[in-house]
Amino acid sequence: MASLSLKHIYKVYPNGAKAVNDFTMDIEDKEFIVFVGPSGCGKSTTLRMIAGLEDITAGELKIGDLVVNDVEPKDRDIAMVFQNYALYPHMTVFENIAFGLRLRKMPREEINRRVKEAAEILGITDYLGRKPKEMSGGQRQRVSLGRAIVREPKVMLLDEPLSNLDAKLRTQMRSEIAKLHKKLGTTFIYVTHDQIEAMTMGTRIVVMKDGFVQQIDTPKNLYNYPGNKFVAGFIGTPQMNFFEGTLKKVGDFVEVAFKYTDAKVIVPYSYFYKTRPSYLNGETNVIIGLRAENVSLDPETVAKSNATIKVKISHKEELGNETLIYGDINMEGDGYTESSTRIIIKSLAEIEYNAGDVVTAALDLDHVHLFDAESEVSILPRIPEFNYLDCEVQNGSVAFLGVKAELPPAIECESGVGELLIPTDAIKLGGDITARVLGVENIQGRKLLSMELGGRRIFAVVEEDVTTPEVNISLDMKKITILRDGAEVVSPMPEKVSFDGRFVKKKVVENVPETEAERAKRLKKEKKHAPAPAPVQSEEGEAEVAVPAEPVEEEPIVTKPKKVIKFSLDIEDAEFNAPEEIAQKLIAALTIKRVFDKKYRYECTPYDLTIGETGIAAKVEAVLDYGTERFAKCAVGDKTVYVKLDDNNIPTPGTDIRLLPEIDKLAIIQADMDIRLV
Repeated sequence: MASLSLKHIYKVYPNGAKAVNDFTMDIEDKEFIVFVGPSGCGKSTTLRMIAGLEDITAGELKIGDLVVNDVEPKDRDIAMVFQNYALYPHMTVFENIAFGLRLRKMPREEINRRVKEAAEILGITDYLGRKPKEMSGGQRQRVSLGRAIVREPKVMLLDEPLSNLDAKLRTQMRSEIAKLHKKLGTTFIYVTHDQIEAMTMGTRIVVMKDGFVQQIDTPKNLYNYPGNKFVAGFIGTPQMNFFEGTLKKVGDFVEVAFKYTDAKVIVPYSYFYKTRPSYLNGETNVIIGLRAENVSLDPETVAKSNATIKVKISHKEELGNETLIYGDINMEGDGYTESSTRIIIKSLAEIEYNAGDVVTAALDLDHVHLFDAESEVSILPRIPEFNYLDCEVQNGSVAFLGVKAELPPAIECESGVGELLIPTDAIKLGGDITARVLGVENIQGRKLLSMELGGRRIFAVVEEDVTTPEVNISLDMKKITILRDGAEVVSPMPEKVSFDGRFVKKKVVENVPETEAERAKRLKKEKKHAPAPAPVQSEEGEAEVAVPAEPVEEEPIVTKPKKVIKFSLDIEDAEFNAPEEIAQKLIAALTIKRVFDKKYRYECTPYDLTIGETGIAAKVEAVLDYGTERFAKCAVGDKTVYVKLDDNNIPTPGTDIRLLPEIDKLAIIQADMDIRLV
């Protein structure tokens, strides 16, 4: 069995069309992974790249510990089940299943054992003598699965295998495939456009759209914590209700106003702790999402709710144990047209409603979802990006939530009140600020620490387990932002350094040591033309041939000038030798034309740069002292670059220096097509 690793995988066709963009994922051994998305999203293309049926334009694919980018499909130890079964009509079921094993010249006894074992697992033992035309669609699909599992592969790939079946068979085969996964204990990767298949089968789901991964998570987390509007609308039946609206903070409450209607609800501010204050000004448009089951028409629920709106009913869909009620929160809306005021409500089937009725609905805002109106990204994430706090700067310190922190020399800010934005990864354990621990949540391997400070909840992403009721914390001051009247008066130091450059190939003449073949040829030639040893007189007076003494010293290494090809990275007009591994990745990745004429972007962090005798020309503009760390702010052409300084080597502002990047830590992006190659 095997795990898989996909690192920055791209598929770009010769016409420049991108089918897959920067696909990065680690798949653990024995996982059941489902790729889901609408037609043309890149899910099948990704599966075919894993199988080796499509070339990878850029990126690295590992199966186990082996990089398989250039490994033939037959040598990848994978098996694939196709949408159309791909059975041979003239062969029996037994022959179809055994065909691949016979091509590998496997012993007959082993073939018989594997085929019978697979047939027993799939429940088709009685059909081994039949031909495909004598079988139903579900039975043929089992044969297709059997042909794959007899290979005993490390990875099973399934490309929409149930799409040709009717609804009942699809449901049955979903269960069969899930049971098969448990029996085989191998890694499954399954492609489908059906979100019900994805939700019921996958241990994790990859949601894709337009070649981009939208979100990777468990079915439950995708449903409860969608990362953007597309995922929220794609996962779940019926589709989530989306309303346009605004949020306005008034004291300890937030007024939620729905556009194109007079509907408003007021809820506690605690619902929106993780939301950036700029969305709570009553002017910024947001998208409000609520699932049908989080809207209730039950009279008791409505009576107890503090968040209710009026709904004009248009029609309903009877589903047996429940009814979908369609309506509009705009009394002029028709409830049929998909709009930002249409609403779908799940209701108990015994309650009767008629078209045209105006009813009161209760909104469960404990399960509300909020999205940016333009980017459609969630603004109520599980892991917030920032903590947003009121603050006051005075005499070189910043006060917030009843505590005061000294600002380092690198931060110059006039006294006054404003807003302090502290990234969740800028709060560090250890320091002189004491906070009460509210809880720790493990979110996809990241620990989100929830704390109370000055009567307010704040969040931090930490690496250590926290089991104490209180913790001492400190702030990484180079990451904070201070706003005043909406404008930044203190900005965080950039965490990424970017350079422009090229990938260069040169022919140079170098003294290269001879190869073993060249050495053998030279020695043979020297021996052939060597003078015969002079005869010497023996004691008996007979002539003898002198035998040369064994050489004491090793023969010196012989070199000779040769034309060789050298690859280098041109970074801001400074040339650096390209390690063989990086050079080969760039050459192999760029199947697109004219690899050496392309523009590249080289990215790293300030910690990946040092000051040296040679390298990228830069001028020091300032030295920034953040207390525990110091950085040089440098000008490289028209770019501003930050470099972590060694305490023993502090340059003076105005000094010309040279910067050396750690080549192995560079991210290399082909700029024109925005493809990350390394």
